[in-house]
Amino acid sequence: MSAHSKSAPRGKKTSLGAKIFLAVVGLYLLVPFAVTFIYSLFVEWTDILPSGFTLRNYIELFSNATFWASIGRTLVLCLVSVVITIALLLLAMYVVVAINRKLGNVMQFVCMIPYALQGVILSIGIISLYTGTGTVLSNRMVMLFGAYTILVLPYIYQGIRNALNAIDAEMLIQAAEMLGCSRFRAYVQVVLPNIVSGILVSSLLAQSIVFGDFVLANNIAGTNYQNIQVFLQANMDKSSGLSSAIVVIIFLVVGAVTALVLKLQSSARKTEKE
Repeated sequence: MSAHSKSAPRGKKTSLGAKIFLAVVGLYLLVPFAVTFIYSLFVEWTDILPSGFTLRNYIELFSNATFWASIGRTLVLCLVSVVITIALLLLAMYVVVAINRKLGNVMQFVCMIPYALQGVILSIGIISLYTGTGTVLSNRMVMLFGAYTILVLPYIYQGIRNALNAIDAEMLIQAAEMLGCSRFRAYVQVVLPNIVSGILVSSLLAQSIVFGDFVLANNIAGTNYQNIQVFLQANMDKSSGLSSAIVVIIFLVVGAVTALVLKLQSSARKTEKE
């Protein structure tokens, strides 16, 4: 009894300390956002305190159709590229998990290549390779979606691979086969429902990459398909306050998308437990 009574408070102290530490880290990470938000609400900040409170920047953005269109385009780029990458990787991982596990090293090497490709190199390579071919691949929009599919490939691959390893997908497929289920059916009906949360987490990483990219969108599509980062760059010279307001709204949009994905992940985990 005495040992138990001594260990219990220690556990509470550790838990409280962890919460305080996480709170301090969270506040520290939010400092740049808070400063940017404050700056966007004032005309200038040349002294210790800002001066000239105004909502002009947000009123201008909310009434700007081009701004909302750029956010919509970025969301479309994120959704399409992530869905394409997930679909291709899930099919490829079926081959690795259910048919030939030795191909896993080859696939890992291929999926890691985009890590070494800078945005400028990737965009110039795609443009020089497909421009003027006269095929659907020469379309700038097709190039852009393909480029983002390549860009997010390593992040989604890592998430799916870790999720498959966590549930031991190969053993699950073998167990399902012993019960008379085909490999592909076992992969679709047994394995995939158990890695939904892992897929959603990797999608979060991918959407942050797409929302933060400027080089690919600017080099491949330019103003023909202006994403939010291209819009931000175009307005940086006009007003620093307006640029700060754009950054704040980008943060809020990414936060809203993240909250939605985390909500879906929570629902997926509850479904997996049931």
